[in-house]
Amino acid sequence: MFEPPTVEDEVVLVGRSNVGKTTLMREIVGKKYDVGSRPGVTLEPNRYEWNAEGFAVTDLPGFGFMSGVDEERREDIKDGIVGYLEDNADSILVAVHVIDASAFIEIADRWESRGEVPHDIDLHGFLVDIDVPVVVSANKTDKVDDRDATLDGIAERLGYPPPWKQWDDAIAPTCAKRGSTDALFGAIRTHLSSQGRDDLLKFFS
Repeated sequence: MFEPPTVEDEVVLVGRSNVGKTTLMREIVGKKYDVGSRPGVTLEPNRYEWNAEGFAVTDLPGFGFMSGVDEERREDIKDGIVGYLEDNADSILVAVHVIDASAFIEIADRWESRGEVPHDIDLHGFLVDIDVPVVVSANKTDKVDDRDATLDGIAERLGYPPPWKQWDDAIAPTCAKRGSTDALFGAIRTHLSSQGRDDLLKFFS
């Protein structure tokens, strides 16, 4: 089981492997972490804590395919993620669900055509069920041809009736590698303010 932070509140980054969570973590905290093109570079949580504010940002490991990681270990990591989110739901101010906007629809539709629930849709529903505020970071939007159509499709598959723009506190186009995080940070600030944590807005400005 993954260790919780030593502070009171946190924002967590969750999602499949190789969608850009660690790059986004670097954008938030201004500190370098291991980032690679191989899925599964992050096998344990990366965490940065601000003790004075009682706050942490935690990058949880990705789930799904991981290069060089056997299936048993992948399942252990997935169970660890689920257990962590469930055990710490009361202290998670926002879960940033990072997806690859350029691949999400194709992957989700392929899984559903086989009668299976896509991992990302399952994860999103789980976060909603445990009452953790969620912002979907639709990362890599620079790689899609029609951004609005793609975001509408993502919103629809996650249970948000399009157009996606009416859900600006829940869906945020992002390109972490290029530092394009304004929409995401704005959505996070909305959730922090609603929970009386305006003191944390400076970390997402």
